[in-house]
Amino acid sequence: MKFNNSIVVVTGGTRGIGKAISLLFARAGATVTAAYLTNDAAASELVHEAESLDGTITVVKADVSTSVGAQAVINHAAAASGYIDILVNNAGIIRDGWLAMMSDDDWDAVIKTNLYPMFHCCKWGIRKMMARRQGSIVNISSISGILGAAGQTNYSASKGAIISMTKSLAREVGPMGIRVNAVAAGMIATDMTAGLKQNIVEKTISGSALGRIGTAEEVAAAAAFLASDNASYITGQTLVVDGGII
Repeated sequence: MKFNNSIVVVTGGTRGIGKAISLLFARAGATVTAAYLTNDAAASELVHEAESLDGTITVVKADVSTSVGAQAVINHAAAASGYIDILVNNAGIIRDGWLAMMSDDDWDAVIKTNLYPMFHCCKWGIRKMMARRQGSIVNISSISGILGAAGQTNYSASKGAIISMTKSLAREVGPMGIRVNAVAAGMIATDMTAGLKQNIVEKTISGSALGRIGTAEEVAAAAAFLASDNASYITGQTLVVDGGII
């Protein structure tokens, strides 16, 4: 897949799955804006890794859970051309715990961090796609949003909402030539899953068809496919990338 001259925005784009997505698009010739919130070292490392690639990566520090932050990222990406081609909504966190003992802060933080960026970035991103009547949005969800997971009611709720929002938004912007799809990731080797209890990770992997943990690059490949012209007749769909857990 080639993305020469494509203008791409990736939220949460400097670590884990987001980093893999940013690098894949840059390798394929895209001009990538990777948004991040706090980790300056990871952002600098990503820029350094991208120096030899066919495309480019620019990092923007912004809180995309706010309208101001999201608009700043989208406007930065579209500054030269006036438009963006691809938006990948990847920003997210987990704060696991049993619902009966979950703090209000843990519920609010997960819902805000996992859903608000989608709303704000889609809102401003669509405006940079409408005039050309083309564009692709890919939302990174999780199989927790499909299956549910004990101890992850907040996370599962947010990821299930992403899938529902993807379907509705696809219908809304389809007449404008804009496609919207989601990737539901399974157990993927990232900093986020590294914090999970090892017995939970091993149990999940052992019950999968492939019997191994996935890589961020495998999720990135699925996201790139959905964003590409190879998926030109696909919208409102969720591609499960879980090694056969479901």
